[in-house]
Amino acid sequence: MDAVTVRRDGTTLLDGISWTIRDGERWVVIGPNGAGKTTLVHIAAGRTHPTSGTVSVLEEVLGFTDMGELRHRIGLSSAVLAEAIPPHESVLDCVVTAAWAVTGRWREAYAPADLHRAHALLIQMGISDLAARTFGTLSEGERKRVQIARALMPDPELLVLDEPAAGLDLGAREDLIGRLGDLAGDPYGPAMVLVTHHVEEIPRGFTHCLVLARGRAVAMGPIAEVLTSELLTRTYGIGISVTNSQGRWSARGIASS
Repeated sequence: MDAVTVRRDGTTLLDGISWTIRDGERWVVIGPNGAGKTTLVHIAAGRTHPTSGTVSVLEEVLGFTDMGELRHRIGLSSAVLAEAIPPHESVLDCVVTAAWAVTGRWREAYAPADLHRAHALLIQMGISDLAARTFGTLSEGERKRVQIARALMPDPELLVLDEPAAGLDLGAREDLIGRLGDLAGDPYGPAMVLVTHHVEEIPRGFTHCLVLARGRAVAMGPIAEVLTSELLTRTYGIGISVTNSQGRWSARGIASS
């Protein structure tokens, strides 16, 4: 992204963002509510366009490329996309339809290799027993795992996850974070971008961090250099202590004296 700005109905959602993701990097995006995180990653996933500035995704410039073809190369998991999945769709079909970058199976045909891959991804995410269940009957944790399996279906070059652990209980969250950590640690895996409100939801293996506030980039770079108590205190306007233990991050408020 080069000087990317997004304005909607007179409101500036992103303001002059310049950001580069390189192959093999795993980025986490954090920031207060309304910082522009979801807008940012939906641009990165080729789902929306900026008002001004230039965006190049996988060497394709938005506005000058076939977006349908580009989206085949990007895996996306987000609440907006989940809302587009028909509640009566089977879990297996939720995943396999990503091979065509569509939601809702209709008359398109899938090769045996597509079905085999979809089953393998359900196994990888620990939900193979849900293949015949309908999406609308799943718990929130089960839906999150289905969405990530779906995002991985096209064997993406870029994987974008918008708050994948939001709304999960402790057990479901830790199980999902462990699986995402395995993905992040795969040297042959895609570049990854993960949005979260909580540093405790950052899986092991993430290498870089972008902090947003009021639509602007506060800081970006290697995660250990960016995710500091001083920076988060300044960003959130409250005393925050950040620690890292065995590759996992945590943050807590500092009581004022």
